[in-house]
Amino acid sequence: MSITGYGRRRVLGVAAAGLATASLGACGLFDDEPAPPAPPDPLQPLLDEAVALAAAYDRAILFQPGLAARLTPLADDHRTHVAELARLIGATPPSAGPSASAATGAPAETIATLRTAEQAAQKSAVAACQAAPAERAALVGSIAACRATHAEALR
Repeated sequence: MSITGYGRRRVLGVAAAGLATASLGACGLFDDEPAPPAPPDPLQPLLDEAVALAAAYDRAILFQPGLAARLTPLADDHRTHVAELARLIGATPPSAGPSASAATGAPAETIATLRTAEQAAQKSAVAACQAAPAERAALVGSIAACRATHAEALR
């Protein structure tokens, strides 16, 4: 026993416990900071675009019921894309219904606006397909092809 009243074993035990606590703290076990969020999936913009396209068709059908027979199958395609992309990236499929703020116009204007949106969406789908890994390229490529078909169907 030393003059301070602590034995060598006790001092060594306290020192070892301190080192163990310090090493656990260094490994992050006791950190209060949450882990950084995972980056968004590269296909998230494609999913968001599919949601927006489906909503655009729904708005058009709501305000132009005479176009429903022509536009409903196209809107359904986009809802299928939403479901498949959400499944692929592990996201909850978002839903977007037609908004009350949708502008109304002549049927020809509505069709032209949807065609322009389809053309822009097809370009972004092609870019996403080119950047996608092989296991995702087939789905993304089929979405790009579908959007191109929609643009032609809206001529």
